[in-house]
Amino acid sequence: MKIQELETIGIIHTPFQNQEGAPIQPYAAQGVHGTVELLPQYRGGLKDLEGFDRIWLLYWFHKAAAGSMTVIPYRDTVARGLFSTRAPSRPNAIGISSVRLLSVEIEKGLLEIAEADMLDETPLLDVKPYVPQFDAYPESRAGWFDVSTSDRDHADTRFSK
Repeated sequence: MKIQELETIGIIHTPFQNQEGAPIQPYAAQGVHGTVELLPQYRGGLKDLEGFDRIWLLYWFHKAAAGSMTVIPYRDTVARGLFSTRAPSRPNAIGISSVRLLSVEIEKGLLEIAEADMLDETPLLDVKPYVPQFDAYPESRAGWFDVSTSDRDHADTRFSK
């Protein structure tokens, strides 16, 4: 079944041109700033976003290769089922990152963010507020990741086009 096509609502700008060397999650992007630029018709949606420390960015992995159902994730050396990983090569190449929100300029449609782990010119699909009461489950189990001994926190080229 096909669903409605997704629409880009903006562009994410970061220092990373390619996957290799880019942080693989926001925790590994300490000190990395970026800018989110919303298209004019979506800028009104930024109202009331100031005051949130973090936001979720949903975006399209625009430089990811086609995926397979088994991958060796960045943080492991064993082939895993795709859906137990955060590998960017997926049937629907949707990414999600919880980034720090530094500033909001509604009139210009700009968000300044920190802990940006996505590539430059990444197409933005949505912005949602991070609410600790709903979004944080620190006692949750994390499957294979709980026993992985890999400490890799930056990407290589394994998922590049």
